[in-house]
Formats: sequence, C-alpha cells, structure tokens
Amino acid sequence: MKSKRQEKILELITEKSIETQEQLLSELSACGYRSTQATVSRDIKELRIIKTLDGLGGYRYVAPRKEDDDKFDARFRVIFRECVTSIDYAQNLVVVKTMPGLGAAAGANIDGLHMPTVIGTLSGDDTTLVIMRDTAAAMHFCTEIRKMFE
Repeated sequence: MKSKRQEKILELITEKSIETQEQLLSELSACGYRSTQATVSRDIKELRIIKTLDGLGGYRYVAPRKEDDDKFDARFRVIFRECVTSIDYAQNLVVVKTMPGLGAAAGANIDGLHMPTVIGTLSGDDTTLVIMRDTAAAMHFCTEIRKMFE
C-alpha cells in the first residue's frame, strides 16, 4: 500500500500544483487513498520531495530530478573541490576544514544530501563538524569525499 500511495503522490505533484500537505492529503483521498498528515509528511521526506517556486508567486511540491539521486551531485562536487582543504574523522565525528568563510557552505551542502547516516552538522568560519551515526559511517563518508579529490 505504501509504494502505491507514494507512486500516486509523485503522479499528483507532477500533474497538479500542490502547495500544502493538506492539499496533497485531499487529492489522495479523492483518489481513494486514506492517509494521515503524519504519513504524508513521512512520504514527502522519503521521496525527497521539495517545495519550489511555481512561477506564479506561490509554491508547489516537486519530485527530485533523476540527476539529484546521485548522492554527490555536480554542484556538491564543485563546492567541495573549491572550498574543502582537508577531511578526517575520529569515531563518529567528521571534521571538514575549508577555506576561510566557507565552513557554512560546506555544512549546508552536507545537510542538503539528506543522508540517513548524518545526524547533523555544526559549521564555523572554516570548519564543519559532521556528526555521524557511527564510526563506520564516518569512515565511509570520508572515503567517498576523498575520492572526489583524486
């Protein structure tokens, strides 16, 4: 049922300009899908649906583009290559050193990945601290970032 509901959500936001979860819930109900606001909220998060300007002064939900599915998209790669000077980890903590003034940009980009292994980030002027779920996740994250620099 969940996968069919999520398919319907993607179909609805593609076909209609839906701005709120309440509108989405109403459209789902009209299509025969009984759901709650909390469930729709979880579906939106799982599907990585975002709100964007609709060009008419309002907002609408949109699904991520296919190229957004790459966890390290081109924009992320460019920003990291240009601003990161080093990356290392200790247990579940990753320290990302950047050029002066770019710590927040690095942190925002990491947050934008919506990785389930990232608990959160804390950024300063030239450093971002990434709190990972465990040491293995921190090691994997560092390895993947270092590959971008090769």
